Amino acid sequence: MTRILILGGTREAVELAQRLHERAGLQIVSSLAGRTRTPHMPPGEVRVGGFGGSAGLRDYLIRERIDLLVDATHPFAERMHGNAVRASREGGVPILRLERSAWRQEPGDRWIAVDGVEDAAQAAPEHGRRAFLTTGVKELAAFREIEPVWFLVRLVDPPAAPLPLHHYELILGRGPFAATDEEALMRHHRIDLLISKESGGDSTYGKIAAARILNIPVIMIRRPATSSGLEVVASTDAAVERIAELCGGRPS
Repeated sequence: MTRILILGGTREAVELAQRLHERAGLQIVSSLAGRTRTPHMPPGEVRVGGFGGSAGLRDYLIRERIDLLVDATHPFAERMHGNAVRASREGGVPILRLERSAWRQEPGDRWIAVDGVEDAAQAAPEHGRRAFLTTGVKELAAFREIEPVWFLVRLVDPPAAPLPLHHYELILGRGPFAATDEEALMRHHRIDLLISKESGGDSTYGKIAAARILNIPVIMIRRPATSSGLEVVASTDAAVERIAELCGGRPS
């Protein structure tokens, strides 16, 4: 029996667990950080919560006799990604990175690429006055002092406290979001600027397509780099194929 630990929190992680669940010879454990109140739950064994840094994850891999670690965390989950790489090396457990492909700029896109959320906050007043802010709740504090801009903020869960912004409206929603719906939302709120991470994938691409249609500039926060020397696949299909090869068989 090959035991595989999937570090999740993404749609790709759930899909991978679904594809591998009950496959002969594989035992799947999915790990969720627990930040979302109602996450999409994968089939099979699920653990929720942190490991206690890279050392805690290393000890878990050894204690639970994990044969393969799949890092399917969000492209911007830098800390967890770093912990996974270190734990894999220190624990002697092979690691595979499942990371969705980045978006590519197309004709008509007006992207302003920045290296971090603080840079995005500083650039915002130069490019708009009514911004659709889609970076996630943890990054909102960077926009605390940006008083000239009104923000439309979309979160998955209701926040525990008022948001640290001067002027904003909060909406709740979970992807996927269709481009037509995103366009209607931006028109309704008279949005003239989109602020987004370069998350990639299909689930939240609708806002990027809508901004192109509406000729709205996009402040795009570049992805952090993936650790060098790591084997990376960009789709669930590719992950299933590679896992089958690593486990000595072919996908059924």
